Amino acid sequence: MFKLPLSYLSLRCLSSLKSSLARNTPGRRYMASSTSALYNWEDPLSLETQLTEEEKAIRETAREYCQQKLFPRVLKAYRNEEIGLLGAAIKGYGCAGVSSVGYGLIAREVERVDSGYRSAMSVQSSLVMHPIDTFGTEAQKEKYLHKLAKGELVGCFGLTEPDHGSDPGGITTTAHKENGVYILNGSKTWITNSPIADVFIVWAKTKVDNKIRGFILEKGMKGLWTPIIKGKLSLRASITGMIMMDNVEVPEENLLPNVHGLKGPFGCLNSARYGIAWGVLGAAEFCLAQAREYALNRRQFGVPIAKFQLIQQKLADANTEIAIGLQAVLQVGRLKDQGKAVPEMISLIKRNSCGKALDIARSMRDILGGNGINDEYHIMRHEQNLCTTNTYEGRAITGLQAFTATHEIN
Repeated sequence: MFKLPLSYLSLRCLSSLKSSLARNTPGRRYMASSTSALYNWEDPLSLETQLTEEEKAIRETAREYCQQKLFPRVLKAYRNEEIGLLGAAIKGYGCAGVSSVGYGLIAREVERVDSGYRSAMSVQSSLVMHPIDTFGTEAQKEKYLHKLAKGELVGCFGLTEPDHGSDPGGITTTAHKENGVYILNGSKTWITNSPIADVFIVWAKTKVDNKIRGFILEKGMKGLWTPIIKGKLSLRASITGMIMMDNVEVPEENLLPNVHGLKGPFGCLNSARYGIAWGVLGAAEFCLAQAREYALNRRQFGVPIAKFQLIQQKLADANTEIAIGLQAVLQVGRLKDQGKAVPEMISLIKRNSCGKALDIARSMRDILGGNGINDEYHIMRHEQNLCTTNTYEGRAITGLQAFTATHEIN
């Protein structure tokens, strides 16, 4: 079957690139011949016009911080496995209280720099502060949220176990009440921040009723230790470890009283997965911008490689998927702010964003040829990170809540 080497849409999308080549300078906009509309390759479907002034201000603040503070450190962090301390945002208790869309925009800017930084932010915000704020007592909120918001405390979230990843209902960590305290035994693995954490949100089954309950553990509790996981080839800018519990005594007041069953941890994961869906698109945007600039300046056979249609199609495909993905996450963000988002929506955008972002990173790295594996170009680092985001917090092939609605879970 005969196929055009490049679709008409792709050609239109890349007209700005060709104009840039003609001028021998990187260009951003294309003046359509029949209209006065401007095409902006960095914002193909005019996402900017759909944001409120407050959301734009949030995005610009996050972008300035990430580019000025995080980006200069990321190469060293990647090579040395250091972590940047990232805060969180919820309503009250010293937090900014931004909207769901605002949070997504922040995640996008952080992950434009590195997925490890965004992962650390997601844990602090969605997996530690969210359950305390949503399921905790007022005393727990006052004790922990202010310090977590300021970064004075670092938190982590313990659900995944060595033998239970996509099967969280099968966790074997146990809790039983004895002399006014809960005794926890078990282990958790692949826990972001655990080796440096001060606060631990741990999910365990209570022996009396076999229900999953949430507990707040603190650094220094007897029988609690957190070995680091070494040898990671991905998310090297964040720190990952285990949570080991051997008869850890947890005061009764550290039980999260307002939730039981999987809807507790799944509620946290929904919040985190929503942020991931936004964040990975920021990583994809970086890869596209880097590859586009490279293609405009790299000359082979006497011309910039951006003149070759195979290169143009890779860029056009990436541009298209990012634009559509941003519209999807924005729509779910608006619905989330209205209280109308359901878990399946979040699973859908998480699966789509992560899969497409990984494909884009691979394709953009290919444009750079041999240079694509050099960490100074950053695309390979993003690709390695995106391999992990496609897997963690609900794999694309399992989806967790993509197939089981929250209201059906006991």
